[in-house]
Amino acid sequence: MKSKRLVALLIKESLQIIRDPSAILIAIILPLILLFLMGYAVSLDAKHIPLGIFPKSNTKEAHELVTSFVGSPFFDTSIQYDKQKLIQSLQDGHLKGVMEVSGNFGKNNTYAIQLLIDATEPNTGGLIQNYASKIIQKWAVQEGIMPSAGISVIPRYWFNPPLSSRYFLLPGSIAVIMTLIGTLLTALVIAREWERGTMEALMATPASMMEIILGKLIPYFCLGMGSMVLCFGVAYFWYEIPFEGSIWILFLLSAFYLFPSLSIGLLISTVAKNQFVAAQVSIVAGYLPAFLLSGFLFEINNMPYWLQIFTHIIPARYFVESLQTIFLVGDIPSIFIKDMVCMFLVGLFFFLLVVKKSKKGLE
Repeated sequence: MKSKRLVALLIKESLQIIRDPSAILIAIILPLILLFLMGYAVSLDAKHIPLGIFPKSNTKEAHELVTSFVGSPFFDTSIQYDKQKLIQSLQDGHLKGVMEVSGNFGKNNTYAIQLLIDATEPNTGGLIQNYASKIIQKWAVQEGIMPSAGISVIPRYWFNPPLSSRYFLLPGSIAVIMTLIGTLLTALVIAREWERGTMEALMATPASMMEIILGKLIPYFCLGMGSMVLCFGVAYFWYEIPFEGSIWILFLLSAFYLFPSLSIGLLISTVAKNQFVAAQVSIVAGYLPAFLLSGFLFEINNMPYWLQIFTHIIPARYFVESLQTIFLVGDIPSIFIKDMVCMFLVGLFFFLLVVKKSKKGLE
């Protein structure tokens, strides 16, 4: 390997990136679009949920309970004294829940409440139950109504005090975006060379195959690191996501993750000599597993056991775990070292496949 040839290939590939509008679009514009979509459109929280209340009792306790629901930011409450109309609105989808306050509410220490929930959206249904329970518990404490056993539970939320889904979605989305950039862009590299006929010219040069591979990986590695800095800046300064760890460890984790991500993309482009095919395969083999099977959006422990085993070969699984840890918890070396070793091993496996599949020849 000659450093002079490698530098020449790096300059050539860097100039090609600068002259290619699609590379800048995918590396800069697309991450911003995805971050704003993840930050504003994708949310596991729910506010202003339409809730109907049917107060059968006119006692002071019932009135104060209804007032607590009316003043809650989680619900848009409508009070109706005809239960059938509320049920019809629930069936029509205009309401997500109906709460009935019993007629003897507050009399003889009786506090009966029925909550009917539209569970066609299970996540929203669970949130309605949790929000309603918290409002009722807060009202009971204010009224001095304690459980019969005298047990009082005071929850304290660590790492995510506001219970905002944005706090763990946005760090995880950085992994998904870097997967798209690393795998998709790299998948188009050699496939584009074959389509344009410039690969034959590269094969005719004295450059070795390893120099050609590194000459294509290193510029896209720098581009991926630049995209990570852009994503971090948006998450930290715009969305004000807390960052408890070290910025240098974040750079180290990102570098380890880009190794398997770029290797997978380069392997795809080596096998598929067509840009369209390479792009489609990179979406299926890189982006979708990172989005669905990394723990970014769905808990891995809730997946079937055989699918949990399969996720161990997906590098995004380890990067998402490290990102959520370094953002919300801080520097946990035991987690980072394990994740970096796993990402390196996966990347080494795919890189060796690239070296094996890449030969100086036109076949």
